[in-house]
Amino acid sequence: MGISERQEKVITYLKEHDIPFTYYNHPEGKTIEEAKRWWRADGSVHCKNLFFRNHKGNRHYLVCFNCDHDLDIHYLEHRLKESLISQGLPSCGKLSFASPERMMRYLGLEPGSVSPFGLINDTENHVHLFLDDELRNATTLSFHPNDCRGTVVIKREDFERYLTIVENTYEYLKL
Repeated sequence: MGISERQEKVITYLKEHDIPFTYYNHPEGKTIEEAKRWWRADGSVHCKNLFFRNHKGNRHYLVCFNCDHDLDIHYLEHRLKESLISQGLPSCGKLSFASPERMMRYLGLEPGSVSPFGLINDTENHVHLFLDDELRNATTLSFHPNDCRGTVVIKREDFERYLTIVENTYEYLKL
């Protein structure tokens, strides 16, 4: 199995910024259930990533949480509204999943390959990232490297350094 252009872009970006990580290639896993067959027992928290838009379609949010947990969309809407309003930002209103076209426009990705590494492609820093507060306690996290045929394992502190470098806004939130 070779490394795709998208995987290579993530790997190169992390190396260029001296961000340590472990990468492994595996067969395609477009859903969490499929991907679990290929994950290594490395102690990392495997993350599920969902891409949303607000009701007007002018704001976009990437939400990351432990893949073993469910996410209540109505509760998420409530939490995001609280967080945004407390920061003096406009409320997100009703959330819906962003279309594949929006995903490509803002993250340069297709469904099944969404990850926070797509923020590399968001050069205007349009997307706001919400991380489940539980991830703050993780030693290591794992994500697709913008392609569902591989996994990047990264220390949480190094992941936060990556987020600082890409300059997208992010916050931890109890989901």
